[in-house]
Order: sequence, then structure tokens, then C-alpha cells
Amino acid sequence: MRIKSLLTTVIAVTALLPLTACGSGGDQAIGGIGGDSVVGGTGEGDGGPNEGTLDNPTKNGGVNGNAPKNGTAFQQLPKAATMAAAARYVNGYTKCTSAATDKNDYEYWDDDAQYDAKWSVTERGDCGKGTRIFMLKDAKAFQAAYKASIDAELAANPKKGINGGFAVGQDFAVIATSRNAISAMTKPGGLYILNCNPNFAPPSGYVKEKALVSGCVLTDYFKD
Repeated sequence: MRIKSLLTTVIAVTALLPLTACGSGGDQAIGGIGGDSVVGGTGEGDGGPNEGTLDNPTKNGGVNGNAPKNGTAFQQLPKAATMAAAARYVNGYTKCTSAATDKNDYEYWDDDAQYDAKWSVTERGDCGKGTRIFMLKDAKAFQAAYKASIDAELAANPKKGINGGFAVGQDFAVIATSRNAISAMTKPGGLYILNCNPNFAPPSGYVKEKALVSGCVLTDYFKD
């Protein structure tokens, strides 16, 4: 079954960060975002009950909901509330006109099965070409699960360069394989990359803010 989303309102976003796939040194980024990226695109929403409007992006806890100007880095991240809203947001940066939630239409179904209730993931959607969306019940629990997975990888290979696997909002996360899409989504006003590598040290000028879990940060630094 596919969730079809029609975009009718574009919320201008000066997006924030690029991501990079977990440390294989390969060409994957931020856990994976698919091709057909819209570089310089903007996140959008339709002003529905779970979204804001062009004039008031935070109305109804919209796609930029719960984002006080003086809030923490996490509180300023976009919020979607539903898979449809998250897909509309992602579609502003890379193709995601619909998000498949059925096994038959989900290219990475088996690979992504690990991101389950233990990760506080309530729903998974595949936009195609490597872009996947994960709706989160508890963002802190999700970050803790991600950190545990990184700790395990580093225990096996301490020198492994892991610079982020997910681009995150307040209640959803994205995996992608297109570096252009990642760069577009992770600029000011967009998503941040979740980085739990204790050796992570971005160059000066990049964001490095506290995440919800000790030992993890939110950043806009992208390195493939």
C-alpha cells in the first residue's frame, strides 16, 4: 500500500546538514537518501491538521512545529507527525511523491527490519532510489539505539570513520544515498545528522549541538 501525497504549499527552508553513511568509506551518505534530488529545494506541507502554513510554519505543530527561536537544536528541528507529512517534507529536497509502507514496494524491507520497536520506530516508508523515512515514537529512545549500534561497531573497529547514519527531525528520521539530497536537507531550517562517534570533530564553522543522548551530537557537517 502506498501513501500518496500531493504538495500544495511550499514552506521555504534554508536547510542544514549533509550526512554520511556509516563508516564504510563507500559512497553512501546519511544512512542513505535516494537520487533525483532537488538541490536547493524547499520542505513543504499542505497546512493540514498536523502541519503548519506558509505564514505560520509552527501552527498545529506543523512541519517545523515546536521550533521556538530560543529552543534547543533538537526543538528547532522539523516535526511531521505522520508519514504523509514527512514524505511531503522530504519531497522538497529529493523525490518522495509517495512513501511505500508495504513489503512488496519497499526495496530495503529486509535491510531496514532492524529498525523496529526497539528503536522506537513505528512506521517505515520507502520513497524509492534509496530514500527511506522512519517515524519515531520516542526520539530519545531512537538516538540511544543508534548510539548502541555505533558503540558496537567501534568496539569491533575503533578506527572506523562513522560520521552519521540518519538525518533527523523531532519525530522522524531519513536514510539516503544521494549526497546532494543530504546537503539540501541539512542546511539551516532543515534536518540535522545524528553523529554518535566519540572521535567526531567537525571543522570550524559547522554546527555541533547536543543530541538527546549523551555521547551524540546533531551536526550539519557532511563527509562521505
